[in-house]
Amino acid sequence: MQNPHQATSHATQAAGIQVSHCDLPACFAFFNAHGIKEGLDIASTPGALLCRMSDAWMQLHAPACDTLAMHRHANNLKQEILWAMLVSPHRFEFNNLEALSSAVRVRENIVLDARKTALAFKTNAAERPSEFWRYEEEAGFILQPHTHLIEALISATQPEATGKLYDFSCYRATEYVILLGLAQEASQHNPPLLAQLQQVNEKHAIRSGLFHEVFLHEYGSLEAPLPAGFYVPGDRVWFRNPDAPSSDVTGYEGSWVIYVGSGLFSNFWKRDQPFTLQSKCIEIYHWRDGVQTNAAGELWLDEAIVEACVHETMQDLARVQNILHQMMRIRDPKDVYAEGGCLDATRECPKQIFPTATELVLPKF
Repeated sequence: MQNPHQATSHATQAAGIQVSHCDLPACFAFFNAHGIKEGLDIASTPGALLCRMSDAWMQLHAPACDTLAMHRHANNLKQEILWAMLVSPHRFEFNNLEALSSAVRVRENIVLDARKTALAFKTNAAERPSEFWRYEEEAGFILQPHTHLIEALISATQPEATGKLYDFSCYRATEYVILLGLAQEASQHNPPLLAQLQQVNEKHAIRSGLFHEVFLHEYGSLEAPLPAGFYVPGDRVWFRNPDAPSSDVTGYEGSWVIYVGSGLFSNFWKRDQPFTLQSKCIEIYHWRDGVQTNAAGELWLDEAIVEACVHETMQDLARVQNILHQMMRIRDPKDVYAEGGCLDATRECPKQIFPTATELVLPKF
Protein backbone atom coordinates (compact mmCIF):
# COMPACT_ATOMS: atom_id res chain seq x y z
CA MET A 1 0.00 0.00 0.00
CA GLN A 2 1.17 3.49 -0.78
CA ASN A 3 2.04 5.91 1.95
CA PRO A 4 -1.03 8.19 2.31
CA HIS A 5 1.14 11.25 1.77
CA GLN A 6 1.85 9.86 -1.69
CA ALA A 7 -1.63 8.47 -2.27
CA THR A 8 -3.30 11.84 -1.69
CA SER A 9 -0.61 14.25 -2.85
CA HIS A 10 -2.66 14.99 -5.98
CA ALA A 11 -5.34 16.60 -3.80
CA THR A 12 -3.47 19.88 -3.53
CA GLN A 13 -6.16 22.25 -4.76
CA ALA A 14 -8.35 23.54 -1.97
CA ALA A 15 -12.13 23.28 -2.09
CA GLY A 16 -12.24 25.63 0.89
CA ILE A 17 -15.34 27.41 2.20
CA GLN A 18 -18.60 28.18 0.44
CA VAL A 19 -20.67 31.07 1.83
CA SER A 20 -24.17 31.87 0.60
CA HIS A 21 -26.16 35.08 1.09
CA CYS A 22 -23.04 37.21 1.26
CA ASP A 23 -21.58 39.91 -0.97
CA LEU A 24 -17.94 40.06 -2.00
CA PRO A 25 -16.91 43.13 0.07
CA ALA A 26 -18.41 41.67 3.25
CA CYS A 27 -16.67 38.34 2.68
CA PHE A 28 -13.27 39.94 2.09
CA ALA A 29 -13.82 42.13 5.15
CA PHE A 30 -14.59 39.07 7.29
CA PHE A 31 -11.38 37.26 6.39
CA ASN A 32 -9.31 40.45 6.49
CA ALA A 33 -10.56 41.06 10.03
CA HIS A 34 -9.03 37.71 10.94
CA GLY A 35 -5.69 38.63 9.35
CA ILE A 36 -6.27 36.58 6.20
CA LYS A 37 -5.43 38.67 3.13
CA GLU A 38 -2.44 37.50 1.12
CA GLY A 39 -3.24 34.49 -1.06
CA LEU A 40 -6.99 34.61 -0.38
CA ASP A 41 -9.02 33.75 -3.48
CA ILE A 42 -12.77 34.46 -3.46
CA ALA A 43 -14.77 33.58 -6.57
CA SER A 44 -18.39 34.51 -7.23
CA THR A 45 -20.78 31.79 -8.35
CA PRO A 46 -24.59 31.94 -8.67
CA GLY A 47 -25.88 32.23 -5.11
CA ALA A 48 -22.60 31.73 -3.29
CA LEU A 49 -18.97 32.75 -2.85
CA LEU A 50 -16.18 30.16 -3.00
CA CYS A 51 -13.30 31.03 -0.66
CA ARG A 52 -9.94 29.26 -0.73
CA MET A 53 -6.23 29.87 -0.52
CA SER A 54 -4.38 30.12 -3.81
CA ASP A 55 -2.24 27.28 -5.13
CA ALA A 56 0.88 29.42 -4.79
CA TRP A 57 0.09 30.20 -1.13
CA MET A 58 -0.56 26.52 -0.42
CA GLN A 59 2.72 25.44 -1.98
CA LEU A 60 4.49 27.60 0.59
CA HIS A 61 2.32 27.08 3.65
CA ALA A 62 0.16 23.96 3.21
CA PRO A 63 1.58 21.60 0.56
CA ALA A 64 -0.75 18.66 -0.15
CA CYS A 65 -3.30 20.33 2.18
CA ASP A 66 -1.05 19.61 5.17
CA THR A 67 -2.22 21.77 8.08
CA LEU A 68 -0.02 20.36 10.86
CA ALA A 69 2.36 23.37 10.67
CA MET A 70 -0.36 25.97 10.05
CA HIS A 71 0.07 27.37 13.56
CA ARG A 72 3.52 28.69 12.60
CA HIS A 73 1.82 31.24 10.35
CA ALA A 74 -1.26 31.92 12.50
CA ASN A 75 -1.52 34.66 15.11
CA ASN A 76 -4.29 32.91 17.03
CA LEU A 77 -6.51 29.82 17.09
CA LYS A 78 -9.38 31.33 15.09
CA GLN A 79 -6.99 32.22 12.29
CA GLU A 80 -5.53 28.71 12.31
CA ILE A 81 -9.05 27.23 12.09
CA LEU A 82 -10.02 29.45 9.17
CA TRP A 83 -6.80 28.82 7.27
CA ALA A 84 -7.20 25.06 7.71
CA MET A 85 -10.74 25.29 6.34
CA LEU A 86 -9.61 27.47 3.44
CA VAL A 87 -7.06 24.83 2.33
CA SER A 88 -9.46 21.91 2.85
CA PRO A 89 -9.95 19.44 -0.02
CA HIS A 90 -13.49 19.09 1.36
CA ARG A 91 -15.80 22.07 0.84
CA PHE A 92 -17.33 23.49 4.02
CA GLU A 93 -20.69 25.10 3.22
CA PHE A 94 -22.40 27.88 5.19
CA ASN A 95 -25.63 29.80 4.63
CA ASN A 96 -24.11 33.09 5.75
CA LEU A 97 -21.08 34.62 7.45
CA GLU A 98 -22.78 34.41 10.84
CA ALA A 99 -23.04 30.62 10.49
CA LEU A 100 -19.34 30.45 9.54
CA SER A 101 -18.41 32.60 12.55
CA SER A 102 -20.46 30.33 14.80
CA ALA A 103 -18.80 27.19 13.45
CA VAL A 104 -15.36 28.69 14.09
CA ARG A 105 -16.35 29.59 17.66
CA VAL A 106 -17.60 26.04 18.26
CA ARG A 107 -14.31 24.62 17.03
CA GLU A 108 -12.39 27.07 19.21
CA ASN A 109 -14.49 26.05 22.23
CA ILE A 110 -13.84 22.35 21.55
CA VAL A 111 -10.09 22.90 21.27
CA LEU A 112 -9.88 24.95 24.46
CA ASP A 113 -12.07 22.44 26.34
CA ALA A 114 -10.04 19.49 25.03
CA ARG A 115 -6.82 21.15 26.20
CA LYS A 116 -8.30 21.45 29.72
CA THR A 117 -9.71 17.92 29.85
CA ALA A 118 -7.99 15.40 32.13
CA LEU A 119 -9.52 12.01 32.88
CA ALA A 120 -8.89 8.59 34.36
CA PHE A 121 -8.87 5.86 31.73
CA LYS A 122 -10.78 2.70 32.63
CA THR A 123 -12.17 0.62 29.80
CA ASN A 124 -14.69 -1.20 32.02
CA ALA A 125 -15.72 1.61 34.36
CA ALA A 126 -17.45 4.96 34.24
CA GLU A 127 -17.87 7.62 36.88
CA ARG A 128 -19.26 11.16 37.03
CA PRO A 129 -19.51 13.76 39.83
CA SER A 130 -22.66 12.69 41.69
CA GLU A 131 -23.83 16.23 42.49
CA PHE A 132 -24.32 16.77 38.74
CA TRP A 133 -24.98 13.33 37.26
CA ARG A 134 -26.86 10.14 38.05
CA TYR A 135 -26.78 6.85 36.18
CA GLU A 136 -29.80 4.95 34.90
CA GLU A 137 -29.44 1.64 33.10
CA GLU A 138 -31.42 2.61 30.02
CA ALA A 139 -30.78 6.35 29.90
CA GLY A 140 -27.09 6.39 30.88
CA PHE A 141 -25.66 9.35 32.79
CA ILE A 142 -28.30 12.09 33.01
CA LEU A 143 -28.37 15.44 34.78
CA GLN A 144 -29.38 15.72 38.40
CA PRO A 145 -32.37 18.02 39.04
CA HIS A 146 -31.60 21.75 39.14
CA THR A 147 -28.13 21.39 37.62
CA HIS A 148 -26.90 23.06 34.44
CA LEU A 149 -25.49 21.20 31.44
CA ILE A 150 -22.39 23.33 30.90
CA GLU A 151 -21.40 23.25 34.55
CA ALA A 152 -22.03 19.50 34.69
CA LEU A 153 -19.87 18.80 31.62
CA ILE A 154 -17.04 20.93 33.00
CA SER A 155 -17.26 19.17 36.37
CA ALA A 156 -16.86 15.78 34.70
CA THR A 157 -13.95 16.67 32.42
CA GLN A 158 -11.93 19.50 33.96
CA PRO A 159 -10.41 18.48 37.32
CA GLU A 160 -9.95 22.07 38.45
CA ALA A 161 -13.73 22.14 38.96
CA THR A 162 -13.88 19.21 41.40
CA GLY A 163 -10.31 18.25 42.27
CA LYS A 164 -10.88 14.74 40.90
CA LEU A 165 -10.32 12.72 37.72
CA TYR A 166 -13.31 10.72 36.51
CA ASP A 167 -13.33 7.43 34.61
CA PHE A 168 -14.01 7.68 30.87
CA SER A 169 -13.42 5.83 27.65
CA CYS A 170 -11.77 7.96 24.96
CA TYR A 171 -14.91 7.77 22.82
CA ARG A 172 -17.21 9.05 25.55
CA ALA A 173 -14.69 11.72 26.52
CA THR A 174 -14.74 13.20 23.01
CA GLU A 175 -18.55 13.29 23.17
CA TYR A 176 -18.49 15.34 26.38
CA VAL A 177 -15.91 17.77 24.99
CA ILE A 178 -17.84 18.27 21.73
CA LEU A 179 -21.16 18.68 23.53
CA LEU A 180 -19.57 21.22 25.88
CA GLY A 181 -18.20 23.24 22.95
CA LEU A 182 -21.63 23.28 21.30
CA ALA A 183 -23.43 24.17 24.54
CA GLN A 184 -21.06 27.07 25.20
CA GLU A 185 -21.78 28.51 21.76
CA ALA A 186 -25.53 27.97 22.23
CA SER A 187 -25.45 29.77 25.58
CA GLN A 188 -24.25 32.94 23.83
CA HIS A 189 -25.89 32.76 20.42
CA ASN A 190 -28.76 30.22 20.53
CA PRO A 191 -30.28 30.06 24.06
CA PRO A 192 -33.38 28.12 22.91
CA LEU A 193 -31.12 25.33 21.65
CA LEU A 194 -29.24 25.26 24.96
CA ALA A 195 -32.57 24.85 26.74
CA GLN A 196 -33.39 21.90 24.46
CA LEU A 197 -29.99 20.32 25.11
CA GLN A 198 -30.59 20.77 28.83
CA GLN A 199 -33.99 19.08 28.66
CA VAL A 200 -32.74 16.13 26.62
CA ASN A 201 -29.81 15.49 28.96
CA GLU A 202 -32.17 15.49 31.93
CA LYS A 203 -33.95 12.51 30.36
CA HIS A 204 -31.45 10.51 28.31
CA ALA A 205 -27.80 10.60 27.25
CA ILE A 206 -27.13 11.05 23.54
CA ARG A 207 -24.19 8.73 22.99
CA SER A 208 -22.31 6.43 20.64
CA GLY A 209 -23.87 6.06 17.18
CA LEU A 210 -26.74 8.40 18.02
CA PHE A 211 -24.30 11.10 19.13
CA HIS A 212 -22.50 10.84 15.79
CA GLU A 213 -25.80 11.02 13.91
CA VAL A 214 -27.19 13.99 15.86
CA PHE A 215 -24.15 16.21 16.38
CA LEU A 216 -21.51 15.45 13.75
CA HIS A 217 -20.69 15.48 10.07
CA GLU A 218 -18.18 12.92 8.79
CA TYR A 219 -16.20 14.00 5.76
CA GLY A 220 -13.77 12.08 3.57
CA SER A 221 -14.08 8.36 2.74
CA LEU A 222 -11.97 5.24 2.24
CA GLU A 223 -12.56 5.65 -1.49
CA ALA A 224 -11.42 9.30 -1.38
CA PRO A 225 -9.32 9.62 1.79
CA LEU A 226 -8.38 12.98 3.21
CA PRO A 227 -4.66 13.84 3.07
CA ALA A 228 -2.70 12.33 5.94
CA GLY A 229 -1.61 15.74 7.20
CA PHE A 230 -4.97 17.50 6.89
CA TYR A 231 -6.74 18.37 10.14
CA VAL A 232 -8.87 21.32 11.24
CA PRO A 233 -8.67 22.29 14.93
CA GLY A 234 -11.81 20.94 16.60
CA ASP A 235 -12.06 17.84 14.40
CA ARG A 236 -12.66 14.49 16.09
CA VAL A 237 -10.15 11.98 14.76
CA TRP A 238 -9.96 8.17 14.91
CA PHE A 239 -6.65 6.29 15.01
CA ARG A 240 -7.14 2.59 14.35
CA ASN A 241 -5.10 -0.14 16.00
CA PRO A 242 -3.99 -2.16 12.93
CA ASP A 243 -2.71 -5.06 15.05
CA ALA A 244 -5.45 -7.70 15.25
CA PRO A 245 -4.41 -9.45 18.51
CA SER A 246 -4.04 -6.31 20.63
CA SER A 247 -7.19 -4.78 19.11
CA ASP A 248 -9.11 -7.54 20.90
CA VAL A 249 -8.27 -5.89 24.23
CA THR A 250 -11.29 -3.83 25.29
CA GLY A 251 -10.57 -0.13 24.85
CA TYR A 252 -7.62 -0.67 22.52
CA GLU A 253 -9.44 -1.14 19.23
CA GLY A 254 -8.19 2.34 18.44
CA SER A 255 -8.08 5.84 19.86
CA TRP A 256 -10.50 8.76 19.55
CA VAL A 257 -8.94 12.20 19.96
CA ILE A 258 -9.56 15.87 19.22
CA TYR A 259 -7.17 17.75 16.96
CA VAL A 260 -6.29 20.76 19.12
CA GLY A 261 -4.21 22.67 16.58
CA SER A 262 -0.49 23.42 16.66
CA GLY A 263 0.17 19.98 15.16
CA LEU A 264 -1.13 18.29 18.33
CA PHE A 265 -3.83 15.78 19.31
CA SER A 266 -5.51 15.57 22.71
CA ASN A 267 -4.19 13.26 25.40
CA PHE A 268 -6.94 13.17 28.00
CA TRP A 269 -4.97 10.87 30.30
CA LYS A 270 -1.84 13.07 30.30
CA ARG A 271 -3.10 16.42 29.11
CA ASP A 272 0.32 18.07 29.52
CA GLN A 273 1.69 15.57 26.97
CA PRO A 274 -0.45 15.95 23.84
CA PHE A 275 0.41 13.72 20.90
CA THR A 276 1.97 14.64 17.60
CA LEU A 277 0.86 12.60 14.61
CA GLN A 278 4.11 10.65 14.84
CA SER A 279 4.01 10.01 18.59
CA LYS A 280 0.38 8.85 18.40
CA CYS A 281 1.28 6.36 15.66
CA ILE A 282 4.23 5.03 17.67
CA GLU A 283 2.16 4.64 20.85
CA ILE A 284 -0.53 2.66 19.05
CA TYR A 285 2.12 0.50 17.35
CA HIS A 286 3.49 -0.55 20.74
CA TRP A 287 0.11 -1.58 22.13
CA ARG A 288 0.93 -5.00 20.70
CA ASP A 289 3.87 -5.23 23.12
CA GLY A 290 1.75 -4.55 26.20
CA VAL A 291 -0.83 -7.34 25.83
CA GLN A 292 -1.09 -9.52 28.95
CA THR A 293 -3.44 -12.24 30.19
CA ASN A 294 -4.87 -12.20 33.72
CA ALA A 295 -5.68 -15.18 35.96
CA ALA A 296 -9.15 -15.47 34.45
CA GLY A 297 -7.67 -15.74 30.96
CA GLU A 298 -8.80 -12.23 29.99
CA LEU A 299 -6.64 -9.96 27.91
CA TRP A 300 -5.49 -6.63 29.32
CA LEU A 301 -2.85 -4.12 28.32
CA ASP A 302 0.06 -3.05 30.49
CA GLU A 303 0.56 0.66 29.83
CA ALA A 304 3.92 0.66 31.64
CA ILE A 305 5.32 -1.81 29.10
CA VAL A 306 3.94 0.31 26.25
CA GLU A 307 5.51 3.44 27.71
CA ALA A 308 8.89 1.73 28.08
CA CYS A 309 8.76 0.46 24.49
CA VAL A 310 7.86 3.92 23.18
CA HIS A 311 10.73 5.48 25.13
CA GLU A 312 13.19 2.91 23.74
CA THR A 313 11.95 3.38 20.17
CA MET A 314 12.27 7.15 20.35
CA GLN A 315 16.01 6.77 20.95
CA ASP A 316 16.44 4.96 17.62
CA LEU A 317 15.75 7.12 14.56
CA ALA A 318 15.83 4.18 12.15
CA ARG A 319 13.32 2.30 14.31
CA VAL A 320 11.06 5.36 14.40
CA GLN A 321 11.11 5.66 10.62
CA ASN A 322 10.39 1.96 10.15
CA ILE A 323 7.36 2.09 12.45
CA LEU A 324 6.03 5.28 10.87
CA HIS A 325 6.36 3.71 7.42
CA GLN A 326 4.01 0.97 8.62
CA MET A 327 1.61 3.06 10.67
CA MET A 328 1.23 6.24 8.62
CA ARG A 329 -0.94 4.56 6.04
CA ILE A 330 -4.69 4.79 5.60
CA ARG A 331 -6.40 2.12 7.70
CA ASP A 332 -7.89 -1.05 6.25
CA PRO A 333 -11.69 -1.43 6.05
CA LYS A 334 -13.58 -2.73 9.08
CA ASP A 335 -12.62 -6.27 10.14
CA VAL A 336 -9.66 -6.27 7.73
CA TYR A 337 -6.11 -6.44 9.13
CA ALA A 338 -3.69 -6.46 6.21
CA GLU A 339 -1.40 -3.70 4.93
CA GLY A 340 -3.26 -0.70 6.35
CA GLY A 341 -1.94 1.61 9.03
CA CYS A 342 -3.61 3.56 11.81
CA LEU A 343 -4.68 6.71 9.94
CA ASP A 344 -8.36 7.20 9.21
CA ALA A 345 -9.61 8.42 5.84
CA THR A 346 -12.22 10.69 7.43
CA ARG A 347 -12.67 13.40 10.05
CA GLU A 348 -15.70 14.40 12.10
CA CYS A 349 -16.80 17.97 12.76
CA PRO A 350 -19.76 19.51 14.64
CA LYS A 351 -22.98 20.38 12.87
CA GLN A 352 -23.90 24.06 12.63
CA ILE A 353 -26.03 25.59 15.37
CA PHE A 354 -26.39 29.26 14.47
CA PRO A 355 -30.16 30.05 14.68
CA THR A 356 -30.54 30.90 10.97
CA ALA A 357 -28.64 27.81 9.85
CA THR A 358 -28.93 25.19 12.59
CA GLU A 359 -28.54 21.59 11.41
CA LEU A 360 -29.31 19.94 14.75
CA VAL A 361 -32.43 17.83 15.17
CA LEU A 362 -32.52 16.54 18.74
CA PRO A 363 -34.20 13.17 19.46
CA LYS A 364 -37.28 12.96 21.64
CA PHE A 365 -37.00 10.58 24.57
